[in-house]
Amino acid sequence: MKPVPLGLANRRELVPDASATAASVGNAGVEVVGTPFLIGYFEMAAHEAILPFCETGEVTVGTRIEVDHLAAALPGRLVVAEAKVVAVDGRRILFEVEVRQGERLLMKGRHGRAVVRLDRLLARAAAD
Repeated sequence: MKPVPLGLANRRELVPDASATAASVGNAGVEVVGTPFLIGYFEMAAHEAILPFCETGEVTVGTRIEVDHLAAALPGRLVVAEAKVVAVDGRRILFEVEVRQGERLLMKGRHGRAVVRLDRLLARAAAD
């Protein structure tokens, strides 16, 4: 793994559709973007930020999610997820994250990721 600089940031922009609503995963009638989808958006922003620092055979995996879901988002409107590196401890990287729809802050918190060797990850998963 190459050194990951503090302050490194990335953003991901997308327009969620009806398949990203809480209703689509079983919360009948709740036609707003579901929490798991918002989490996935900032996870991808964090992953994409540090991917260029991975060596051949390395991948990033999520290790921690600590967020507050503050407001609802409607499908069909632009959502922006941002992730910024605030700490690096060896192969563990901590991000401050937030998700917005327009000026509305939907979610904020911290997200941890680790850089690991893919072959070792898969071998451990298969052994359990």
